[in-house]
Amino acid sequence: MNRIFNFSAGPCTLPVPVLQSAAEEFLEYRGQGMSLIEMSHRSKEYDAVHREAAGLVRRLYGLPDQYRVLFLGGGASLQFSMVPMNLMPPGGRCDLALTGAWSKKALSDARKIGTVRLAYDGSDENFMNLPDPATLEAGAGSAYFHLTSNETIGGVQWQRFPDTGEVPLVCDMSSDFVSRPVDLTRFGLIYAGAQKNAGPAGACIVIIREDLLERSGDNLTAYLSYATHAAKDSMYNTPPVFAVYMVMKTLKWLEDQGGLEAAERMANERSELLYGAIARNAGFYSCPVKEHCRSVMNIVFRLPDEELEKKFVAEALENGMSGLKGHRSVGGCRASVYNAMPVAGARALAGFMDDFAARNG
Repeated sequence: MNRIFNFSAGPCTLPVPVLQSAAEEFLEYRGQGMSLIEMSHRSKEYDAVHREAAGLVRRLYGLPDQYRVLFLGGGASLQFSMVPMNLMPPGGRCDLALTGAWSKKALSDARKIGTVRLAYDGSDENFMNLPDPATLEAGAGSAYFHLTSNETIGGVQWQRFPDTGEVPLVCDMSSDFVSRPVDLTRFGLIYAGAQKNAGPAGACIVIIREDLLERSGDNLTAYLSYATHAAKDSMYNTPPVFAVYMVMKTLKWLEDQGGLEAAERMANERSELLYGAIARNAGFYSCPVKEHCRSVMNIVFRLPDEELEKKFVAEALENGMSGLKGHRSVGGCRASVYNAMPVAGARALAGFMDDFAARNG
């Protein structure tokens, strides 16, 4: 086996113990003579997995009883539609903070359902900055206030969240879900694609306050209604069984590491190593994001020119570090350092950055 350091933005690296455990159970799950992914989703074996996965989400965040945990298909992208369809009444309006590529997609879909007021628009600064949350207010009569906690492509992250009062705060937490302690009682709904910190691609985790389920109208088709999924404990249809199984194992691994507090410590350590390498080699590497809102999950940086960036990515791969090419829409380089990335991986990349700058600067 020759495991490399995988800095991809998602699907991304998973904890090795989780992969090993899944491999051991893949052909035969706990003496049942078949794999879990071959079993009925109504079996007692899968039911236990499903309940434990939801229970781990509850335990890690300390969720009170008035919140429901749902596992849905369609990734976070389906939620760009489901949120306004369920939470915004006919002719209604919501607020949204436009902070990058993913909030832009949420904006596009929400505008097809109702009216959207931009509470913040970061386009003038090329989405490299975030405002003071205290300056943001929800508009009177708004159905909800939507933001993206971490922009995976642009590398900006909210360190604090706005107080939206009686207007439910809705958040796409796909790329920093279960990476730090957050008081989720401040939110009406959060959603997260699993393939960053919580498991493989194929499942989206939705946490919704129960009173908001009453907004799911009878006009919605069954699968697009949060009320449908909540009433059936996410078992209205066949759930993404293997993805939920891997989410369960990944979150159990995280709990064993020390939970969200440990995740935050490791995230800070990894990101400080990489931002430190950028700062030490200022003039060769640069990070376009304002310091106060730099992501600890997705570290974006540029080299003096695109040819050097291509060389950097190629040489990094030769040295056992993959996934460092920036998103095609923005270019540059990006290191995604999610929960399962060992600190040793960030240390190796920081050392390589120093060496590459010394040889090419």
